[in-house]
Amino acid sequence: MTRLMAGIVAVLLAFGMPAQAHEIGTTKVSAVLQGSSYAIEIATDADALAEKLEAIGGAGFNRDELLLTRLQVAFDGTAVTPSVEYVVTPAPDANSAALGTIRLTGEIPADAREFTWTYGWTFASYSLSVGPTVAWLEGGETSAPFPVGSDPLTRIDSGGLTRWQTAWRYLVLGFTHIVPHGPDHMLFVLGLFLLSGRLRTVLWQVSAFTLAHSLTLALSVYGVIMAPPALVEPLIAVSIAYVAIENIFLRDLKPWRVSLVFAFGLLHGMGFAGVLQEIGLPRAEFVTALVTFNVGVELGQLAVIGAAFLLVGWRSGTPWYRDRVVVPASVAIACTAIYWTLERLA
Repeated sequence: MTRLMAGIVAVLLAFGMPAQAHEIGTTKVSAVLQGSSYAIEIATDADALAEKLEAIGGAGFNRDELLLTRLQVAFDGTAVTPSVEYVVTPAPDANSAALGTIRLTGEIPADAREFTWTYGWTFASYSLSVGPTVAWLEGGETSAPFPVGSDPLTRIDSGGLTRWQTAWRYLVLGFTHIVPHGPDHMLFVLGLFLLSGRLRTVLWQVSAFTLAHSLTLALSVYGVIMAPPALVEPLIAVSIAYVAIENIFLRDLKPWRVSLVFAFGLLHGMGFAGVLQEIGLPRAEFVTALVTFNVGVELGQLAVIGAAFLLVGWRSGTPWYRDRVVVPASVAIACTAIYWTLERLA
């Protein structure tokens, strides 16, 4: 049991120590198709990209040629070779990373009908902006085709995706925003789970949390309410610390706990909305994307609860469960959340 508990704490700390919330990826790509030419700009972590280039290219590599080996600009399924410009902007302070910007330019082939994009220099999810709409891609994944030569707003809004494709993409995005890219939300859900092994206790808390974050997610995306991330993110960390600390002193669910979980859910919903506002929602399937993103979030939360139950929760009826699981794990969560709070305030 000592080894098992040490493993649980190590996992919690491993997920908890990243300082930034919503770690979806540091890469962003924007493409402009205008007239007979295209311009694509990739913004990414310069240091991380440099390490990958050196590891693959070895000594004396040609940077521009190597960059092109893991990205592809294609029209009608045929790749074209763009001109490459790479610029590194130094980090503004010690807590930030240097920014690498790759600029690709070229001519759109005559009579081209479709544009597709592939980028393999990241292993994480990243955003692809084409005009006012943002698609969400995995590293190495080829985008859906964007028709060339039609009305740009109509072309960009659909992005070549059907309603079901849009639903699936935002469902996956919602899930991955929790697992594995949302360590703060995972620790909060684990805090709810640890209070008691009884199903009713978990359901009351998760239901209150779900109702609250669904409400503020929708209101924030529609622009009804707004809150600055500089305020929301530290408060989310505070909510995690509070739930974990309360687990140390409480053994049963109290009425005020459900009310507080609801209030904390309102905060987390604004955090979810910040992600959606960053990556964008397709105008043609706005409601579909919003609803399926929220469903994905719920599935991610259930996955965390299910994993916790399979790991230790099924032993919650044993005399040693609270002393060897609930209290140590809650202490680990509380310490991580307090660190986050101070870091985000700073």
